[in-house]
This record gives sequence, structure tokens and C-alpha cells, in this order.
Amino acid sequence: MATGLDGPRGVSTYRGYVIYSVTDGSVYATNGKKTRKLGQVPGGFAPAIDTSARGVTYALTGGGGPEGDTPPGGATLYRLRPGKSPVVVADIAKYQAHDPDPYNQADSPTESNPFGVAALRDGTVLVSDAANNDLLRVWPNGHIKTVARLKPRTVKVPAGLGSSAPPAGTPFVAEAVATSVTVGSDGYWYVGELRGFPATPGTSEIWRIRPGSVGAVCDPTKPNKGNCKRYADGYTSIVDLAGGPHGTIAVVELAKASWLQFELSGKPQVGALILQFQGRHHKAGYRKELVRNKLILPGGAAFNRWGQLFVSAPVFGPGAVYRVKF
Repeated sequence: MATGLDGPRGVSTYRGYVIYSVTDGSVYATNGKKTRKLGQVPGGFAPAIDTSARGVTYALTGGGGPEGDTPPGGATLYRLRPGKSPVVVADIAKYQAHDPDPYNQADSPTESNPFGVAALRDGTVLVSDAANNDLLRVWPNGHIKTVARLKPRTVKVPAGLGSSAPPAGTPFVAEAVATSVTVGSDGYWYVGELRGFPATPGTSEIWRIRPGSVGAVCDPTKPNKGNCKRYADGYTSIVDLAGGPHGTIAVVELAKASWLQFELSGKPQVGALILQFQGRHHKAGYRKELVRNKLILPGGAAFNRWGQLFVSAPVFGPGAVYRVKF
């Protein structure tokens, strides 16, 4: 759909257009023949994006400055206006400064790195925060409520992390790192995890949250209790989710070996695009990997209203947005 892109990441759709973001914060819309710029937000890493049913595109910048501080224009939700400056909808970092993560394991409990975004039909927007480990709901006037908090999970340290890490097999409490959010065809809200250090493969979960929830808790020790229930398990380093037709969810894994192995090696890693099908009684069913072993560090995915699927890769360096046949 689009080639020669610098670090493409966010992907959304509206009618016959595919919308995507790149490293400098620019957001474009293309139908494969014509491309136009929708706006630009502070860059350095491509923003997460989503487009509402009314055609309004939102861009979400991350936090995570070099010293843990929020860079100028970071951790902010914007509404884009073609030909005009973007409008600030909400300062996510400002809200999180007074909404500490009660289950925090590393760094500041008020740290914010919003990473996933989903526009709802009523005009509100969902934001998943990868540092505060929660899901927020943002109103058009900037009002914010905490929908759910994701508790950490005890995992086993994998092999190959070097002498500075605990020995392989050591139990370790790892944060959820809520990177992604989407709305399923059933109307429920789904959140995906990256999994914090030691980034043990196969320990990233997908949570199913009742719409309209406030203050829900996603607890891996009690995964079937309350308004947030575990939907799927066994994934690795999830960075995006996309709700599709008939209960399907596209799951984007940054690196099959885990994000930490990518950081340690410094080399491009093979990621994955997986279709998660819904089984009986709103449980996850079987899954199918698409374009197996052909995606390097994929960043985002989206379905259009005809059920076509699009994916961006890689999130660092020259990349493209593709339509995936399945």
C-alpha cells in the first residue's frame, strides 16, 4: 500500500483509505494510488493511531525520554485536522502523575508511556499505557478515567540473558506493559501485553474487558474474575491488536524471540502477525500465523470494513505498509 517509509508503525483504516504513521510523527492516508498528509505530531518514534467511524484520526505520542522524563509533546493524545495544526485532546502524562500504578515493579509508579489507542463510536478514546500498566478512557473535553489496571505476573527467567540477569528458571515478577488496545466485533475492549523484564517468551496475555468498566483489575492469578478476564495467553511481546470480523483479532508480535532479545542482539528480529479466532462462550479459539517468518519488527495492524488486513513493518528503518492476503 505504501513503500519507502521511515519506521512505519500505526495503522488504521477509513472507507477505502489506509492511514499510517512514520518516525517523524507524520500521519498519511492512502488508497494505493493517491496519498495525502493528515497531520504531524512530535516525532522520534511513530505515534500510535486510530480512526473513528466518523473519519476522525487520533495520534498518540509516547513518553519515555532518556532520563524517564516525558519529551516535549510526548505522552499526549491528539486529534488531527488535515491542513491545520493537531489539537491536543489530553495530556496522558499529566493524568498519570496523579494516578500511580499500585502494582509497580520498576522505575516510577507515575511513569507514563502511552502506546496503544482505539477510538470508540461515542467519541471517547481508549489509551493503553505501557509504563503505567493500565487502560484509560479519554473524553473529547480531556476528561480521563482509569478503565482497568493490569497486574504483574510471575514468570521464569529465560536462558540467554547474560551474567547480569538472574539464572535461567528463576521466578521473577514481571510487569504487564499494556501496549495495545482494540475493540472486538463483540463490542468488548481487548488489551495486549508486551511483558516486562525478563520478557519471557510465551507469557504475554490478551485481556477482555467489559465496555464501560471503571477500576477493573486484570489479575493473572485470578484470570476469570471481575470485569477484566484473560482472553488468550501464550503470546510474546505484543505491540498491537486489531479487531476484525466474526470475532477475529489480529495480534502483532514485535519479535518472536522477545523484545529483550532484540535489544540484546541489536539485530533485526523476525516478528509475527497472528489471527486469533474466537471460540465458544467468548473464549479464544485456535490461532493462525500469517506470512510466517516474513515480517521484521512489525509495528501495527488494522482491518478495514471489508475484512481486509493491513500491517506495517519494520518500526525502525526503511519500511512499508502491506495488505495481507489470508
